[in-house]
Amino acid sequence: MSELLEITNLSICFNQGQNAVDFLSLSLQQGETLALVGESGSGKSVTALSILRLLDERHASYPSGEIRYRGEDLLEAPEKRLRQVRGREISMIFQEPMTSLNPLHSVEKQISETLELHKGMRGPQARKRCLELLQLVGIENPENRLGAYPHQLSGGQKQRVMIAMALANEPTLLIADEPTTALDVTVQKQVLELLRDLQQKLGMAILLITHDLTIVRRYASRVAVMERGKLVEEQETAALFASPNHPYSRKLLDAEPPEAPLVQAKHDKPLLKVSNLDVRFTTHKGLFGKVKAYFHAVKRVSFKLSRGQTLGIVGESGSGKTTIGHALLKLTASTGSIELDGQELAGLDQNAFRPWRRRVQIVFQDPFGSLSPRMSVAEIVREGLEIHDTENREQHEQKVITALLDVGLDPEARHRYPHEFSGGQRQRIAIARALVLQPDLMILDEPTSALDRTVQKQVIELLRDIQARYGLSYIFISHDLAVVRALSHQLLVLRQGEIVEYGDAGEIFRAPAEQYTQELLEAAFFYQQKDATITTTI
Repeated sequence: MSELLEITNLSICFNQGQNAVDFLSLSLQQGETLALVGESGSGKSVTALSILRLLDERHASYPSGEIRYRGEDLLEAPEKRLRQVRGREISMIFQEPMTSLNPLHSVEKQISETLELHKGMRGPQARKRCLELLQLVGIENPENRLGAYPHQLSGGQKQRVMIAMALANEPTLLIADEPTTALDVTVQKQVLELLRDLQQKLGMAILLITHDLTIVRRYASRVAVMERGKLVEEQETAALFASPNHPYSRKLLDAEPPEAPLVQAKHDKPLLKVSNLDVRFTTHKGLFGKVKAYFHAVKRVSFKLSRGQTLGIVGESGSGKTTIGHALLKLTASTGSIELDGQELAGLDQNAFRPWRRRVQIVFQDPFGSLSPRMSVAEIVREGLEIHDTENREQHEQKVITALLDVGLDPEARHRYPHEFSGGQRQRIAIARALVLQPDLMILDEPTSALDRTVQKQVIELLRDIQARYGLSYIFISHDLAVVRALSHQLLVLRQGEIVEYGDAGEIFRAPAEQYTQELLEAAFFYQQKDATITTTI
């Protein structure tokens, strides 16, 4: 293998402040995969963007270092040369395809753009190449997808379109920045297998940036670990997982979730009982408002949940996981029976259901989007009390302080605003907002999906501690089966709105009865299967 990319003593500074990257040295050889890992803020993405000089140079500077691609220093290259390199020799898959794809342009136009810029392809020739690329990345019925817009594609399809664009000109180096974040485990595995197959066909090198060490374990040749802008360790993958040298590397490896939930006392009477839950969304109405077509999102789902227990709900995107959570909170219209503590809730209107809302709370997937940027932490946590506990206003401040202490936050920080906190701290604030009302049931909708493994572990331990202390029941919705396994006593597997498998979580994880469940578990825990290269298990 020949040296392809060499970064030497690279420092990156923003607005004359502290260096975001500090004297980083890395090399990448032809045909290999180098994983760049570390927690949020460690400098991984900044390093990747600097290779193609995509950082805004009005605010970013390079006090020291070189980035040599095939011997040429890209930091010294003129803009004309950089435009030749970008997309043709070095391509990048960005972390969030929905914001990276142009919402106003079709799939064909976005892929054709890079073909026209670098190869002069137009018309039928470009269209033919677009179809080849969509077939290459595994898009079904590519002819029908050429005219589609990003909002008409699933998360996995958007990510595949991004890969098609990145591979359009057969680059020698592919930078993949969190290419599978928030994807279902089955789609995640498909995308990573696809990249590995294409790497073998095209002989390209891959710089893989991720915080998910299970991916690194299977797909990377070497691993470089970054902490606060500095390279702290670099080893062959097998060697790093077998014997990490740096304490920070050991901390990352030790951040895997527990393999079983805490044992809780079982209650004969269920707290929540759901029977034949059905949700349909109207997709087309006739002239006089008569429903002509609908999408059947949840199909006659039934389950029970005891006090102090956790029900994990898993399945691919579009399986109805979040819809069930919204239906239980009457955020989505549904039919069927919903009993909470023996009281039928399905027939209640919004006003009649309002007193029950304090007993059922939800923590959303994106804490930054669900927390108002104009409200302080104290105002955010206190808001529910002001609605549901109007008779004890003098106690509100103390309840807010208690809730923040329960989730491990300094009460003195309650006068600050969400943007002043990290992702893990914002998730703790969201949990405190739900916890302050002392609910019986909390619905947790992908609460750890965008968090680093170390922060994920902290949130999992927090949820386990709160459940043990207050006897809370959880409905835990996630595509991350390792996290589900750490919290769930019961497991509900969904596919296209229908129950595939339901029962004791430990039994299902040990011996899934259904083929679909087996496929999900295989995709999630493939690193525990015997591997020709890496045999380390958690």
